[in-house]
Amino acid sequence: MNYTHPMTFKEGEGMGHHTRKDVLHTFQMNFFAMSLLNTFPWDAIILPPIFWQTCLHPICLKNPPYLKYTIRFLTELIKRHKMFAAEPLDVLYEALGEVMCAQEEDMCYKTYLLPTGDAVSLAENVALISQGTTGLVTWEAALYLSEWALENTHIFKNKTVLELGSGIGLIGIVVCRSSSLTKYIFSDCHQTVLQRLKDNIKNCLTNCDSNRTSVCVEELDWENVSDEQLQEYRPAPSLPLLSRLLNCKVQEEHPDVYIASTVRNPQTYDCLKTELGRFHIINNILFYSVPQVFPYNRASTIEMIKIYV
Repeated sequence: MNYTHPMTFKEGEGMGHHTRKDVLHTFQMNFFAMSLLNTFPWDAIILPPIFWQTCLHPICLKNPPYLKYTIRFLTELIKRHKMFAAEPLDVLYEALGEVMCAQEEDMCYKTYLLPTGDAVSLAENVALISQGTTGLVTWEAALYLSEWALENTHIFKNKTVLELGSGIGLIGIVVCRSSSLTKYIFSDCHQTVLQRLKDNIKNCLTNCDSNRTSVCVEELDWENVSDEQLQEYRPAPSLPLLSRLLNCKVQEEHPDVYIASTVRNPQTYDCLKTELGRFHIINNILFYSVPQVFPYNRASTIEMIKIYV
Protein backbone atom coordinates (compact mmCIF):
# COMPACT_ATOMS: atom_id res chain seq x y z
CA MET A 1 0.00 0.00 0.00
CA ASN A 2 1.71 3.19 -1.19
CA TYR A 3 1.14 6.40 0.73
CA THR A 4 2.75 9.67 -0.34
CA HIS A 5 0.10 12.20 0.65
CA PRO A 6 1.70 15.39 2.07
CA MET A 7 1.41 16.20 5.75
CA THR A 8 -2.05 17.62 6.41
CA PHE A 9 -1.14 19.66 9.46
CA LYS A 10 1.34 22.51 9.24
CA GLU A 11 4.58 21.81 11.08
CA GLY A 12 4.27 23.29 14.55
CA GLU A 13 0.73 24.65 14.07
CA GLY A 14 -1.32 24.09 17.22
CA MET A 15 1.48 22.03 18.76
CA GLY A 16 2.52 24.52 21.45
CA HIS A 17 5.65 23.34 23.23
CA HIS A 18 5.32 19.82 21.83
CA THR A 19 7.77 18.79 19.14
CA ARG A 20 6.77 16.67 16.18
CA LYS A 21 8.77 13.76 17.63
CA ASP A 22 7.02 14.11 21.01
CA VAL A 23 3.58 14.06 19.40
CA LEU A 24 4.33 11.00 17.28
CA HIS A 25 5.75 9.16 20.31
CA THR A 26 2.71 10.01 22.45
CA PHE A 27 0.31 8.82 19.76
CA GLN A 28 2.31 5.64 19.34
CA MET A 29 2.50 4.83 23.07
CA ASN A 30 -1.20 5.54 23.59
CA PHE A 31 -2.31 3.55 20.56
CA PHE A 32 -0.10 0.55 21.37
CA ALA A 33 -1.51 0.42 24.92
CA MET A 34 -5.10 1.08 23.75
CA SER A 35 -5.46 4.23 25.85
CA LEU A 36 -8.73 6.14 25.91
CA LEU A 37 -9.05 8.29 22.80
CA ASN A 38 -9.59 11.45 24.85
CA THR A 39 -6.01 11.11 26.19
CA PHE A 40 -4.45 11.62 22.74
CA PRO A 41 -3.01 15.06 21.82
CA TRP A 42 -5.44 15.54 18.94
CA ASP A 43 -4.79 19.29 18.76
CA ALA A 44 -1.25 18.51 17.60
CA ILE A 45 -2.19 15.88 15.04
CA ILE A 46 0.30 15.17 12.24
CA LEU A 47 -0.73 13.12 9.20
CA PRO A 48 0.45 10.88 7.58
CA PRO A 49 3.24 9.97 10.06
CA ILE A 50 0.71 9.18 12.82
CA PHE A 51 -1.01 6.63 10.60
CA TRP A 52 2.30 4.92 9.77
CA GLN A 53 3.48 4.96 13.40
CA THR A 54 0.26 3.46 14.79
CA CYS A 55 -2.01 1.30 12.62
CA LEU A 56 0.67 0.36 10.09
CA HIS A 57 3.56 0.01 12.50
CA PRO A 58 5.18 -3.47 12.29
CA ILE A 59 4.44 -4.08 15.98
CA CYS A 60 0.72 -3.56 15.45
CA LEU A 61 0.65 -5.58 12.26
CA LYS A 62 2.20 -8.51 14.16
CA ASN A 63 0.36 -7.97 17.48
CA PRO A 64 -2.84 -6.08 16.63
CA PRO A 65 -4.93 -4.12 19.14
CA TYR A 66 -8.64 -4.79 19.61
CA LEU A 67 -10.54 -4.37 16.32
CA LYS A 68 -13.22 -2.08 17.75
CA TYR A 69 -10.52 0.12 19.25
CA THR A 70 -8.74 0.40 15.90
CA ILE A 71 -12.05 1.27 14.22
CA ARG A 72 -12.71 4.06 16.74
CA PHE A 73 -9.15 5.35 16.32
CA LEU A 74 -9.33 5.40 12.51
CA THR A 75 -12.75 7.03 12.63
CA GLU A 76 -11.34 9.81 14.80
CA LEU A 77 -8.32 10.20 12.49
CA ILE A 78 -10.64 10.58 9.49
CA LYS A 79 -12.74 13.11 11.38
CA ARG A 80 -9.66 15.15 12.28
CA HIS A 81 -8.32 14.95 8.73
CA LYS A 82 -11.55 16.38 7.37
CA MET A 83 -11.12 19.38 9.66
CA PHE A 84 -7.71 20.27 8.22
CA ALA A 85 -7.70 18.99 4.63
CA ALA A 86 -10.03 19.28 1.69
CA GLU A 87 -8.99 16.11 -0.11
CA PRO A 88 -10.04 12.71 1.29
CA LEU A 89 -7.29 10.40 2.45
CA ASP A 90 -8.07 7.16 0.63
CA VAL A 91 -5.62 5.06 2.64
CA LEU A 92 -7.49 5.84 5.87
CA TYR A 93 -10.81 4.75 4.36
CA GLU A 94 -9.19 1.61 2.96
CA ALA A 95 -7.72 0.75 6.35
CA LEU A 96 -11.05 1.39 8.06
CA GLY A 97 -12.82 -0.86 5.56
CA GLU A 98 -10.31 -3.66 6.14
CA VAL A 99 -10.65 -3.70 9.93
CA MET A 100 -14.45 -3.43 9.75
CA CYS A 101 -14.49 -6.61 7.64
CA ALA A 102 -12.06 -8.48 9.89
CA GLN A 103 -13.28 -11.15 12.29
CA GLU A 104 -13.57 -9.99 15.87
CA GLU A 105 -11.91 -12.02 18.66
CA ASP A 106 -12.07 -11.96 22.44
CA MET A 107 -8.29 -11.54 22.61
CA CYS A 108 -6.11 -8.63 21.51
CA TYR A 109 -2.61 -7.27 22.11
CA LYS A 110 -1.52 -4.36 24.24
CA THR A 111 2.03 -3.16 23.73
CA TYR A 112 3.99 -1.25 26.35
CA LEU A 113 7.16 0.65 25.41
CA LEU A 114 10.07 0.52 27.84
CA PRO A 115 12.37 3.53 28.34
CA THR A 116 14.93 1.74 26.16
CA GLY A 117 12.42 1.75 23.30
CA ASP A 118 11.90 -2.02 23.54
CA ALA A 119 8.32 -3.20 23.18
CA VAL A 120 6.47 -5.64 25.43
CA SER A 121 3.45 -7.01 23.56
CA LEU A 122 0.99 -8.95 25.71
CA ALA A 123 -1.98 -11.01 24.59
CA GLU A 124 -4.88 -9.87 26.78
CA ASN A 125 -8.58 -10.56 26.92
CA VAL A 126 -10.94 -7.77 25.95
CA ALA A 127 -13.29 -8.35 28.90
CA LEU A 128 -12.04 -7.49 32.39
CA ILE A 129 -13.59 -10.68 33.75
CA SER A 130 -13.67 -13.79 31.57
CA GLN A 131 -13.56 -17.54 32.07
CA GLY A 132 -14.06 -17.01 35.77
CA THR A 133 -10.94 -14.91 36.33
CA THR A 134 -9.63 -11.33 36.30
CA GLY A 135 -6.13 -12.56 35.48
CA LEU A 136 -6.32 -12.21 31.70
CA VAL A 137 -5.87 -8.43 31.65
CA THR A 138 -3.22 -6.00 32.94
CA TRP A 139 -4.30 -3.92 35.94
CA GLU A 140 -3.05 -0.49 37.08
CA ALA A 141 -1.14 -1.88 40.06
CA ALA A 142 0.86 -4.13 37.72
CA LEU A 143 1.77 -1.14 35.56
CA TYR A 144 2.80 0.84 38.64
CA LEU A 145 4.87 -2.00 40.09
CA SER A 146 6.57 -2.44 36.71
CA GLU A 147 7.46 1.27 36.71
CA TRP A 148 8.80 0.96 40.25
CA ALA A 149 10.91 -2.02 39.17
CA LEU A 150 12.37 0.01 36.29
CA GLU A 151 13.48 2.64 38.82
CA ASN A 152 14.92 0.07 41.24
CA THR A 153 16.73 -2.47 39.10
CA HIS A 154 19.49 -2.75 41.73
CA ILE A 155 17.07 -4.51 44.10
CA PHE A 156 16.84 -7.48 41.74
CA LYS A 157 20.53 -7.87 40.94
CA ASN A 158 21.63 -11.52 41.29
CA LYS A 159 18.35 -12.38 43.03
CA THR A 160 15.77 -15.10 42.55
CA VAL A 161 12.28 -13.60 42.33
CA LEU A 162 8.97 -15.32 42.96
CA GLU A 163 5.90 -13.43 41.76
CA LEU A 164 2.57 -14.41 43.28
CA GLY A 165 -0.36 -14.07 40.88
CA SER A 166 1.57 -13.19 37.73
CA GLY A 167 -1.53 -12.88 35.55
CA ILE A 168 -0.47 -12.36 31.95
CA GLY A 169 3.08 -11.48 32.95
CA LEU A 170 3.79 -7.76 32.57
CA ILE A 171 5.76 -7.28 35.82
CA GLY A 172 8.01 -10.28 35.39
CA ILE A 173 8.69 -9.60 31.73
CA VAL A 174 9.63 -5.97 32.50
CA VAL A 175 11.91 -7.06 35.37
CA CYS A 176 13.59 -9.72 33.23
CA ARG A 177 14.12 -7.27 30.38
CA SER A 178 15.58 -4.54 32.61
CA SER A 179 17.40 -6.20 35.54
CA SER A 180 20.36 -8.53 36.03
CA LEU A 181 18.63 -11.14 38.16
CA THR A 182 19.43 -14.84 38.47
CA LYS A 183 15.98 -16.40 38.12
CA TYR A 184 12.37 -15.30 37.83
CA ILE A 185 9.51 -17.60 38.84
CA PHE A 186 6.10 -16.66 37.46
CA SER A 187 3.15 -18.24 39.26
CA ASP A 188 -0.61 -18.44 39.06
CA CYS A 189 -3.31 -21.04 39.63
CA HIS A 190 -5.86 -20.61 36.81
CA GLN A 191 -5.16 -22.91 33.87
CA THR A 192 -6.20 -20.43 31.18
CA VAL A 193 -4.11 -17.70 32.80
CA LEU A 194 -1.10 -20.03 33.00
CA GLN A 195 -1.33 -20.85 29.30
CA ARG A 196 -1.68 -17.19 28.32
CA LEU A 197 1.24 -16.38 30.63
CA LYS A 198 3.42 -19.00 28.93
CA ASP A 199 2.49 -17.63 25.50
CA ASN A 200 3.42 -14.07 26.52
CA ILE A 201 6.71 -15.19 28.04
CA LYS A 202 7.55 -17.04 24.84
CA ASN A 203 6.69 -13.97 22.77
CA CYS A 204 8.51 -11.44 24.99
CA LEU A 205 11.35 -13.37 26.64
CA THR A 206 12.06 -16.78 25.14
CA ASN A 207 12.32 -15.28 21.66
CA CYS A 208 14.27 -12.24 22.91
CA ASP A 209 18.03 -12.40 22.32
CA SER A 210 18.77 -9.87 25.09
CA ASN A 211 17.14 -11.95 27.86
CA ARG A 212 19.60 -14.10 29.82
CA THR A 213 17.52 -14.66 32.94
CA SER A 214 16.37 -18.15 33.81
CA VAL A 215 12.56 -18.13 33.87
CA CYS A 216 9.91 -20.69 34.71
CA VAL A 217 6.14 -20.80 35.19
CA GLU A 218 4.67 -22.64 38.17
CA GLU A 219 1.12 -23.54 39.07
CA LEU A 220 0.90 -22.27 42.62
CA ASP A 221 -2.25 -22.65 44.68
CA TRP A 222 -1.85 -20.23 47.58
CA GLU A 223 -3.88 -22.51 49.85
CA ASN A 224 -1.89 -25.68 49.18
CA VAL A 225 1.73 -24.62 48.59
CA SER A 226 4.22 -26.66 50.60
CA ASP A 227 7.16 -25.40 52.68
CA GLU A 228 9.41 -27.46 50.43
CA GLN A 229 8.21 -25.49 47.41
CA LEU A 230 8.92 -22.17 49.15
CA GLN A 231 12.40 -23.35 50.11
CA GLU A 232 13.03 -24.50 46.56
CA TYR A 233 11.94 -21.19 45.02
CA ARG A 234 14.24 -19.15 47.32
CA PRO A 235 12.25 -16.02 46.58
CA ALA A 236 13.16 -12.34 46.88
CA PRO A 237 9.93 -10.92 45.36
CA SER A 238 7.00 -9.03 44.88
CA LEU A 239 -2.34 -14.31 54.39
CA PRO A 240 -1.06 -17.26 55.66
CA LEU A 241 1.14 -17.84 52.64
CA LEU A 242 2.85 -14.46 53.10
CA SER A 243 3.54 -15.30 56.74
CA ARG A 244 5.08 -18.63 55.77
CA LEU A 245 7.00 -16.98 52.97
CA LEU A 246 8.43 -14.32 55.26
CA ASN A 247 9.53 -16.97 57.75
CA CYS A 248 11.22 -19.01 55.04
CA LYS A 249 14.97 -18.46 55.39
CA VAL A 250 17.52 -19.11 52.66
CA GLN A 251 21.15 -18.92 53.74
CA GLU A 252 19.96 -17.30 56.98
CA GLU A 253 18.22 -14.48 55.09
CA HIS A 254 14.50 -13.70 55.00
CA PRO A 255 13.06 -12.79 51.60
CA ASP A 256 12.08 -9.24 50.69
CA VAL A 257 8.35 -9.02 49.94
CA TYR A 258 6.75 -6.12 48.05
CA ILE A 259 3.04 -5.57 47.38
CA ALA A 260 1.41 -3.03 45.06
CA SER A 261 -2.30 -2.32 45.55
CA THR A 262 -4.80 -0.05 43.88
CA VAL A 263 -6.81 1.46 46.74
CA ARG A 264 -10.31 1.57 45.25
CA ASN A 265 -12.03 1.02 48.59
CA PRO A 266 -10.13 2.40 51.62
CA GLN A 267 -12.16 0.24 54.02
CA THR A 268 -11.21 -2.95 52.17
CA TYR A 269 -7.57 -1.90 52.08
CA ASP A 270 -7.64 -1.16 55.81
CA CYS A 271 -8.92 -4.69 56.33
CA LEU A 272 -5.84 -6.01 54.51
CA LYS A 273 -3.58 -4.00 56.83
CA THR A 274 -5.51 -5.32 59.85
CA GLU A 275 -5.15 -8.90 58.67
CA LEU A 276 -1.41 -8.43 58.13
CA GLY A 277 -1.16 -7.31 61.75
CA ARG A 278 -3.13 -10.34 62.90
CA PHE A 279 -0.41 -12.52 61.38
CA HIS A 280 2.28 -10.35 63.04
CA ILE A 281 3.37 -8.95 59.68
CA ILE A 282 4.73 -5.42 59.70
CA ASN A 283 4.06 -3.24 56.66
CA ASN A 284 5.97 -0.13 55.64
CA ILE A 285 4.60 2.17 52.96
CA LEU A 286 7.21 2.99 50.30
CA PHE A 287 6.91 6.69 49.57
CA TYR A 288 8.74 6.57 46.26
CA SER A 289 8.04 9.09 43.55
CA VAL A 290 7.70 6.69 40.64
CA PRO A 291 7.93 8.33 37.20
CA GLN A 292 5.08 7.33 34.91
CA VAL A 293 6.38 5.30 31.98
CA PHE A 294 3.22 3.69 30.63
CA PRO A 295 0.01 5.44 29.54
CA TYR A 296 -2.71 4.64 32.08
CA ASN A 297 -4.96 6.48 34.51
CA ARG A 298 -3.29 7.16 37.85
CA ALA A 299 -6.38 8.81 39.31
CA SER A 300 -6.82 5.94 41.78
CA THR A 301 -4.36 5.71 44.67
CA ILE A 302 -1.76 3.00 44.15
CA GLU A 303 0.27 2.10 47.23
CA MET A 304 3.50 0.13 47.49
CA ILE A 305 4.34 -1.61 50.76
CA LYS A 306 7.21 -3.76 51.95
CA ILE A 307 6.32 -6.33 54.60
CA TYR A 308 8.37 -7.93 57.40
CA VAL A 309 7.98 -10.29 60.36
